[in-house]
Amino acid sequence: MKKGQIIGLSIAIIVLIFILIGVSMYNSLVKAEENVNAQWANVENVYQRRADLIPNLVNTVKGYANFEQKTITDVIEARAKATSVNINPETLNEANLQEFQNAQEQLSSALSRLMVVVERYPELKANQNFLELQSQLEGTENRITVERRKFNEMAQSYNKRIRTFPRNVIANMFGFERKAYFEAAEGAEQVPKVEF
Repeated sequence: MKKGQIIGLSIAIIVLIFILIGVSMYNSLVKAEENVNAQWANVENVYQRRADLIPNLVNTVKGYANFEQKTITDVIEARAKATSVNINPETLNEANLQEFQNAQEQLSSALSRLMVVVERYPELKANQNFLELQSQLEGTENRITVERRKFNEMAQSYNKRIRTFPRNVIANMFGFERKAYFEAAEGAEQVPKVEF
């Protein structure tokens, strides 16, 4: 073999190695992004479960004639707003996630007010349907917390991958963008004031 052929073959092998490394990095980024997207679907699923429980809860509560209509209306409106905010995983940025989170927090707040008002109705608190719905709602809230935590872990892993060298070169070339995180609600760091 001539010296030129050896050099050419060596260069071809080196280029092939770099291409294979690049393909491997690209595929690992795709897998990480798909993990984030799948976890986002899990988050949406538990929020949808909560939204699906609310009409049954509202109908059970409506059966009590003296119940505050404004509280029920607030819950219904907050549910409508929360279910209208949809995010495509491909556009999961800070602004979109904040809009989604705000709508969900309004619904959580309306549900909390509903539960406080329920305390004034002992016959409603004793209603088996209401107790079952309340239990399901509490379980769903716990699931939401778990799925949001898992989503943040997936997003963090993905964000690390797209920001570390040499994957950041591939990520920038192919348009992989940072995913947003769920954050604590504003004022969550404040200790609630409890009075007896």
